[in-house]
Amino acid sequence: MPPHSDQPAEYILSTYLTPPGERAVISPRHDHNLSLWRRTADRVELVRHWELERISGQKHHSWPLYTAARSEAFLAHLLAGEGLTPADVTVSWGTPGLPGYQPLKVPQGAEGLPLHSLGHLFSGLMLDTRLFKESVIIGLAVDAAPDLVLERELPPAYYAGCVSVRGNITFAPVESPAPLYHAADRVLGKEPGTLMALASACDTAVDLNAAAELGDLTFFGGHVQPWADAFGLVRRVLAEAERQLADTAPDPRFTAEENLHSAVMKVVQECCELITARTVDKLAALGGVRPEDGYLCVSGGFALNVQANTRMLERYRFRGLLTPPCANDSGVALGLGLLGLWTSGALDTADLKITTAYQGNDLRTDEIDEALAAFAPFVEEIEDFTPERFAEDLADSVVVWADGAAEMGPRALGHRSLLGDPRSEKVKDLLNEYKQRQWWRPVAPIVLAEHAGDWFEQDRLSPYMLEAARVRPEARDRIPAVLHLDGTARHQTLTAADNPLLYRAIEAFQDATGVPIVCNTSLNDKGEPIADTAAQSLNFAVRKGIRIVYLAGRRVLLHASGTADAVPLAGPHSRATEFFAGQEADRDAIWQSWLDRGYTEAGLLLLTGTPQLLADPDTWTPNRIRLLAERVASKDPAFAQNLEQFRRDHGPGTVFGDAPALRH
Repeated sequence: MPPHSDQPAEYILSTYLTPPGERAVISPRHDHNLSLWRRTADRVELVRHWELERISGQKHHSWPLYTAARSEAFLAHLLAGEGLTPADVTVSWGTPGLPGYQPLKVPQGAEGLPLHSLGHLFSGLMLDTRLFKESVIIGLAVDAAPDLVLERELPPAYYAGCVSVRGNITFAPVESPAPLYHAADRVLGKEPGTLMALASACDTAVDLNAAAELGDLTFFGGHVQPWADAFGLVRRVLAEAERQLADTAPDPRFTAEENLHSAVMKVVQECCELITARTVDKLAALGGVRPEDGYLCVSGGFALNVQANTRMLERYRFRGLLTPPCANDSGVALGLGLLGLWTSGALDTADLKITTAYQGNDLRTDEIDEALAAFAPFVEEIEDFTPERFAEDLADSVVVWADGAAEMGPRALGHRSLLGDPRSEKVKDLLNEYKQRQWWRPVAPIVLAEHAGDWFEQDRLSPYMLEAARVRPEARDRIPAVLHLDGTARHQTLTAADNPLLYRAIEAFQDATGVPIVCNTSLNDKGEPIADTAAQSLNFAVRKGIRIVYLAGRRVLLHASGTADAVPLAGPHSRATEFFAGQEADRDAIWQSWLDRGYTEAGLLLLTGTPQLLADPDTWTPNRIRLLAERVASKDPAFAQNLEQFRRDHGPGTVFGDAPALRH
């Protein structure tokens, strides 16, 4: 992060949390996150970006802070780590009910587009304000669906796009391919990342024309989202794949189900790319621009689809990709902050450039010392980092690497990572074993940026691991651990300015082996968020039997087995659940207060997705909402099922401490 200047400054919070108070049970969000900004007369900088799953240990953190007092105490805790108090924050955007809250302005021309989607759009659009003011950018905010917490009525369109020509933005509703992945997730029973990896991992395919399957379907989202079309397409492709594969010999490396799902996802992926391409065509025509003269900006959950990103960059010959590392909902607070800074005029004269993903919590020296003391029975030796020793440690092996501020987003980028020798198939197997993943899951490479073109068939900078580069044929036998079965790799390019310590380490590995690449995957167990602290990093290493841990420039050698007084570790290290646990009484009181006013549980569910009912309480009385909910339930067979899920997620009876990710 940039050093602070001596100019007078104001601090701004942008937040993506469930609002505290009475809306806490009917305005749920997931992937909660916050961004802290520092503004002076000529500069705006991102001070910190917090993702709550790293703090609480709940994957895709969705637990609210139910009361204003608890929310304010949590904010005070976070700000204290930056030497600030809530009184130092002049304004907060994104979450009604927080101190200093002010509504965000909708930019001119973006009326009718949800603020959630505009937040996604701005998270990439404003990564570099000088580039924004001087270049052409085609922007797409493409996720499954926006939340409606900040809306006063149902927006006519859900997905936002734009063309920006030297800072002049034209907004437009666009299609999103993400509902197809949402449907595949539900129909096939695998999460989108697994499905995306499986599509390219297995060779099995079916003879099916994706363009014909897509036909005239359009994936705009509005009052009726494109779920029916998305589910229908996936089910049709699945049925045809089952028919075609019934009498064929599948790829023997995979199960029958994996063969089937891979064949389905190849078609689904192609449909997604066709949708994305026609969106790019639409926006280019709208702005009268040529894609090759500008940049592609993709945000929202679908922006993590590296294959689609790469195909669009290559098909249209864009100059580069503007996508933040936290492209999914873990970056909505970042985007809402950038939107607020732009609409308030803060970026008219001040410059902003976010050049690094390392914006999360820092590994502090005192915290590392405390962790090493706590894990002393497992520690054999501690010494300073040397690049040469790192190269020796990595040879045919795996090390834990934790350094500096944690990365934003769902992918490890060299500050909370498991690193390994890319020359070794054994290492790939070890990494997938440690993380309890399928053998075919890809392991990403980090490559020194100046050598990327020697190993991959494109040498664009890719600092956030958002492209799938084809590995050069002559290099494939040298780095089998990072090679996808289709010959590509989801690579991350690294410069000395990006990460000086890791750059020196990889440079030493290159000197020893001739390979300027290391394996990289996130430092977390199955179902667990990425490690945040030194203690969590050490815990993972001890449980998995990894003997070398690098902590912010210290090399920690662990005993092959702990000393006699070492207590076996049963699971991941505890996280800061105290801010979120013990809220059952507050939640139940809020829930009961709605019932006491005459709302039914079915009415509460209706309120969650119909913002105009909340915006006009004088017109939409509890009795009218009850009657409306009964009418909806009579016409929608899924309503009862959704109501039961709503009760389980937000109603009385759930104990926070029972969440599996929070028991340790």
